[in-house]
This record gives sequence, C-alpha cells and structure tokens, in this order.
Amino acid sequence: MAKVLLHTCCGPCLIYSYEKLTKEGHDVTCFYYNPNIHPFKEYKERLKSVRKCCKELSIPLIVGDYEMEEYFRRVAFHEDERCSICYNLRLEKTAKIAKSENLDAFTTTLTISPYQSIESIKEIGGKVAQEIGVQFLFKDFREGFKESHEKAKEMDLYMQKYCGCLFSEWERYDKRKERKRVKSNMET
Repeated sequence: MAKVLLHTCCGPCLIYSYEKLTKEGHDVTCFYYNPNIHPFKEYKERLKSVRKCCKELSIPLIVGDYEMEEYFRRVAFHEDERCSICYNLRLEKTAKIAKSENLDAFTTTLTISPYQSIESIKEIGGKVAQEIGVQFLFKDFREGFKESHEKAKEMDLYMQKYCGCLFSEWERYDKRKERKRVKSNMET
C-alpha cells in the first residue's frame, strides 16, 4: 500500500480516480492545484465541488495556492504548447508536495479525461518524478469517465464545460475555430 497524493482538477474527475486507487489499497490524499483555471469564479466553483466531494468521501484535502501569474508566465508566447506546459506545472507542484509530505507517490485525475493527452501526461509525470525524486504512479482512469460523471450528478457536483484555461474557454465559443476544424475534416 502506497501513500499517494492525487492531483485533482475537479470533483467529477476525482470520484472514480479516488475509488480506483483505494480499491488497489492505496492511502490517498487529494491535492487541488490548478492555476490554469479561469476566470477566478470558475476556479472557486471547482474548488467548492472538490471540497464537497472530499467531505462526502472522507478524503484528506490539501489546497495549493492559486498561482495564476505563474501559469501565464509559463504559457506566454507558447500557446500551442500550453497543455504540456500546464501538465508540467501542476505535476511538478504535486510531486513537490508529495515529497514534502513524505508520501510514496503522486498521480493525477487528468488521465480520466478523454480530452487530455494521456501520453503527454505519462511522459511529463515520469520526467517530473525523476527530477523531484518521488514516484509517479501512472494510471489511465479513462474507463471511469462516464461512471465518475454519473456519480457527480448524483452528488450534485458542479460540472464544468471546458478544461479550465482561458484559451480552452475561448475555443469553446469561437465559431471560426469550429468552422475551420469542420472544413479541415471534410478535406481529409
């Protein structure tokens, strides 16, 4: 049994990930650290959801600082690489907290989402683990995506409509990007 720090982005993604880890015998602590989430109202809504989920499931919770400036410093002029930069930022902080709390490993709920690059997360998690000196417990939680969201609805947790960053919110509403993607798909 490992003591694991589970980085979480939101309540809905936390449920299945936590349950799977505990079924495997791990002692799990949740870590909410998401400086990428904007606007601040969205960040607070997701944190509220995580707090509610942790309370109902009796999960210990550590809340990181909202380091919005650090997120924007890292992605400025690297917008095309923003997801990898964001994964690195959050996994690096998670690994540092895991090490400072004398935990055995760290992992993330990001791998439950079919919209995230699981290979990139796996690669970055491994690199961060080597740099910080704490094990990255890679888990592919995608099989539980639907189940986790169904349980989140039963628990009346907030369900977000985009990954969290300002860029993804913009892309969600920018119809030009949708038309461009549809046209590109028609040409292939």
